[in-house]
Amino acid sequence: MKLAILSAAIAGASAFAPSATAPQLTALRMSEVEEVAAPVAAVEEVAEPAMPEAELVTPLNYWVPDESAPCFGLPGAVAPLGFFDPLGFSKGKDVDGVKRLREAEVMHGRVAMMATIGYLIGESTPTITYGMDVHHTIANNQIPEVPGTVLFPFFLAINIAEATRAATGWVEPGLGPLFTLRKTYYPGDIGFGAGFKPTNAKDFNTMQTKELQNGRLAMLAAAGMCVQEQINGKGILENLGF
Repeated sequence: MKLAILSAAIAGASAFAPSATAPQLTALRMSEVEEVAAPVAAVEEVAEPAMPEAELVTPLNYWVPDESAPCFGLPGAVAPLGFFDPLGFSKGKDVDGVKRLREAEVMHGRVAMMATIGYLIGESTPTITYGMDVHHTIANNQIPEVPGTVLFPFFLAINIAEATRAATGWVEPGLGPLFTLRKTYYPGDIGFGAGFKPTNAKDFNTMQTKELQNGRLAMLAAAGMCVQEQINGKGILENLGF
C-alpha cells in the first residue's frame, strides 16, 4: 500500500516537471533574436572631394585677366577696327604670353614716338650735337657724323633705362622661365609718371588706349620717314617744302 502511494506521488510530481525540449526551443529563439539584434555594420561616409579654392587675382592697374575677352581684356581695342590682330600673334597665347606682347607693343610705341620727334628736331632745329647750328643732313645719316664722345652718354643712358625696366618687370634668369614678366607687373608700367596715372579703371583704360594708338601711329610714321629719306635723300620738312 505504501509502495502504491509512493508511485502515485512520483507520477503526479513528474507531470509538473519542465519538459526536456524547452531549453532547446529557448536556445533557438535566443539565437534568432541575437541574429536580428546583431549590430549593422556602420556605413562609411564617402567624403566629398574638396573643391579647389578659386585663385585670388590681384588687379593690375584695375585689370583682371578675362579669358573670354581678346588679349585677356587688356585695353587697346577701339572702333572702327576693334580688336585687330590679322596675323594672329595673340592666338593661343596664355596670359603671360599676352602680357609679353603688350610689353613689346607699348615699348616700341614709346620709342617710335620719340623717334618721330627726333627726325624733325634733328634735321630742322639747332642741336648741341652740331654746335647749335641747323644741320641739314637727313636723320638716317646723322649717327655716323656724331662724335663717339657724344654718343657714349646716350648709349649709356639707354642701357641704364633698359636695365631698370628689366629689373622692374622681368623675372631674373634662373628664377623662372626666360622672357617672362613678373606676376605683379603691368605691361609698360615702370613707375614713370605715376602722378599722371588715373585713379579709376575707366580713365586708366582710356589713357592706356590713347598711348597705344599714338604709339601705333608713331611706329608707322617712323618707318615711313626712314623709307622716304632713303628714297629721295631729303629731310622730312624739306620734302614737304619747308
